[in-house]
Amino acid sequence: MDTLLANNLTLGYGDSIIIDSLNVTIPKGEVTVLIGGNGCGKSTLLRSMARLLKPKMGEVVLDNEDISKMKTKEVAKKMAILPQSPTTPEGLSVYQLVKQGRYPYQGLTRRWSKEDEAAVEKALEDTNMSEMRDRAVDSLSGGQRQRAWIAMTLAQDTDTILLDEPTTYLDMTHQIEILDLLFDLNQEHGRTVVMVLHDINLACRYADHLIAVKDKTVFAQGRPEEVVTCDLMQHVFNMTCDVREDPLFGTPMCIPHGKGRCLIKQAQAEAQTKKATIS
Repeated sequence: MDTLLANNLTLGYGDSIIIDSLNVTIPKGEVTVLIGGNGCGKSTLLRSMARLLKPKMGEVVLDNEDISKMKTKEVAKKMAILPQSPTTPEGLSVYQLVKQGRYPYQGLTRRWSKEDEAAVEKALEDTNMSEMRDRAVDSLSGGQRQRAWIAMTLAQDTDTILLDEPTTYLDMTHQIEILDLLFDLNQEHGRTVVMVLHDINLACRYADHLIAVKDKTVFAQGRPEEVVTCDLMQHVFNMTCDVREDPLFGTPMCIPHGKGRCLIKQAQAEAQTKKATIS
């Protein structure tokens, strides 16, 4: 299984530095989730790891080799990425989309094979999309569409899968559906999964390893139980909260402080108590 890491990585756009001198190693065969505030560089870091963004300094290393020096198809056979909110040409079927995952294995001397077909069929089966193979991708619901894209990344048959906010714009039911799917892929097939998530509680439930990004580098990393604390939430997200144990999963659960209906009820109760005392 391939090792993915960043050495002294500096990233940015133009003169703007987003990530500065970052070092991190992605645990093999585990689910790693990148967390942090908006604009902290999570997606930028993920794009660089997938060789979609050239570092200003440093390197991303895949299987002991600088990915900038590897051939595109060689990288694509080892690592797949699903960007945020991908789009497809109008009318493209699920089957046609998933077939595109086999592009690293095609060439002048190698045409579509039984092995390619088997990989596509397995990807459709693993994502429960076999019955929708002939449906147009743009006709699917958000959760179904995301499963189709994940099927394409699975057909690529890589040890490592990178996903940028795979649950964005999905309702709670479909968020859990997608995260359960990725969890099963990790547990049953040993895939290394790296993804960006905004929901801290879901990140804690599904991640083996968390990486919190702040001030252009890694602020903290480790098991969710080690990383997610009231102090971290204050420093990384500028948010005051309680951190308690999730009653179902035993993982950290953040309860943000702030205004809400419960405070209104509390104020009303205090007013009633005060009124009764005066009377």
